[in-house]
Amino acid sequence: MPDSEIDWGLWHSFAAVVRHGSLSGAARKLDLSQPTLGRHIQALESQLDTTLFTRTRKGLEPTPRAMRLFEQVDKAHRSLSEAAIQAQGANSQMRGTVRMTASTVTCHYVLPNILKTLRTEHPAIQLELVASDSTENLLMREADIAIRMFRPTQLELITRKIGESPITCCAHKDYLDTRGTPETINDIFSHDLVGFDKSDLLISSARALGFALKREDFVIRTDSQTAIWEMIRTGLGIGFAQTMLVQQTPGMRAIIPQLHIPPLEIWLTTHKELFTNRRIRAIYDRLADLLADSLSPTRASPGPEGIRTT
Repeated sequence: MPDSEIDWGLWHSFAAVVRHGSLSGAARKLDLSQPTLGRHIQALESQLDTTLFTRTRKGLEPTPRAMRLFEQVDKAHRSLSEAAIQAQGANSQMRGTVRMTASTVTCHYVLPNILKTLRTEHPAIQLELVASDSTENLLMREADIAIRMFRPTQLELITRKIGESPITCCAHKDYLDTRGTPETINDIFSHDLVGFDKSDLLISSARALGFALKREDFVIRTDSQTAIWEMIRTGLGIGFAQTMLVQQTPGMRAIIPQLHIPPLEIWLTTHKELFTNRRIRAIYDRLADLLADSLSPTRASPGPEGIRTT
């Protein structure tokens, strides 16, 4: 069968396996079962009469021909995504769906009240929320609007800096009552620290501030940011969190004020083609205002100068 007659769904599954390196990873991304995805790959290999992957200890390794095919499939995927974005951008309806993505902490502790306001003001618009600490791809239509803790640099995106969210070293009152309150940076090394497992974000940030922090210094480790916050809030140890969460949570205390941690920058982002879509623009603009209100007084100007095309 000529390649042009092959079902696009098989190519879609093929591309996902190449990107994720395994059937399990691709299946999770596509929300398919692993056996279904395996049948897709077998069907594609049968129709092409070639082997596309070899099994290794690390997963599925694409063959040289598979990588050449992937380049073309990836281009086609991007073209289809661009067409969908342009079509949606031309839609003037104030009803439909707007899909947003943000970090797990933002989704769990900041956005619920904001979404309640958005639903009240725009009841005909359905809202979808992707809570993820990975970078969702706006260019591939995985989200219409993204809340980022860094400034995106893709040329096709429009970004607005909403403001900055200060970071605080903190602990719950119950922990401090039991273990005492550290007065200096060096004092925290004699306390129970809660931090990341595989991520070196806190370690590299500490080194940038001039003190050595090792993975072993964290007696409780996880890469779930929401789990870290909940464990600090429960009184399991000392950690780092956004100041607004510390101030809003009963029993939480900011400690070691002389530790000056760089704040998180908050950026709101969408694709430039979607910026002309009425419902997405309405949610984007209102979300910017509500996010700014939820942050510290340090915030970007809400006027036109706050919008940047990168």
